[in-house]
Amino acid sequence: MDFAFDRTQHDRAGHLRKDDAWRTPDVRVMVIGGEHVATVGGVGIRWLSLDEAPDGAWIFLGIKDGVRYAAVMVDRVPDALEPVSLRTLGPTMAPDEASLGVHAVGIARWHEHHRFCANCGQPTDLAEAGHVRICPACGTHHFPRTDPAVIMLITDGDDRALLGRGQQWPEGRFSTLAGFVEPGESLDDAVRREVLEEVGIQVGEVTYAGSQPWPFPSSLMLGFFGQALSSDITIDENEIAEARWFTRDDVTQMTAASEMLLPPNVSISRWLLQKWHGGTISGRWT
Repeated sequence: MDFAFDRTQHDRAGHLRKDDAWRTPDVRVMVIGGEHVATVGGVGIRWLSLDEAPDGAWIFLGIKDGVRYAAVMVDRVPDALEPVSLRTLGPTMAPDEASLGVHAVGIARWHEHHRFCANCGQPTDLAEAGHVRICPACGTHHFPRTDPAVIMLITDGDDRALLGRGQQWPEGRFSTLAGFVEPGESLDDAVRREVLEEVGIQVGEVTYAGSQPWPFPSSLMLGFFGQALSSDITIDENEIAEARWFTRDDVTQMTAASEMLLPPNVSISRWLLQKWHGGTISGRWT
């Protein structure tokens, strides 16, 4: 695949998480605050030594080519360290740095939102190099959460693509449809339900295409292609402002004329569109 965050490049080395076994003098450290990481010139992750790293909570990320990597979580990355959002960096990052970055951001965002025990409400403590939170009051162990979401490119009998525009998006911004998987639901059924709910289109055959971790804050995007059984669009106005069928020529001409804005290359949505289109698509939104 050829989109950001598409596969793990580092060994997570979970056996080193206990008792700070990962902490050696040569470990390389990323500074992270929310989804922002310290960079060098705004184009690549800035790696510090243990001695250079600021105070904060630690995450051991793993090993790549014999080198150990970790991240230190701070409330806000200092301006002097040139913080940039990982979703901005993603399209231009080397695969190994993207792999480490998405791991760190995913864990850090989980810590931000899960500081208290869901069982008894008491503050929890970090354990196992940032990959577990333990409640000292009731002993409950809490593990990082990932929310599965389906994202799908639906085509009809004429091989047109179904794209939608969210309520908060400007005119001309379109993307594939997406939604979260509900408890007790298969992935295929989630695709069919979300499309029917959002645009009133019935979907038949569903084919898995690929997946992408999306730690903004905690999703796993599961990409699919689907075949429409109907073509009349009825939008759910609470979620969708506009939905339309597009031919390849429509997309080519409208993006070239800046009349259509598509997802950035960092997104699996753009990858699905590119797979269907087969040619060069110039338009993107940031």
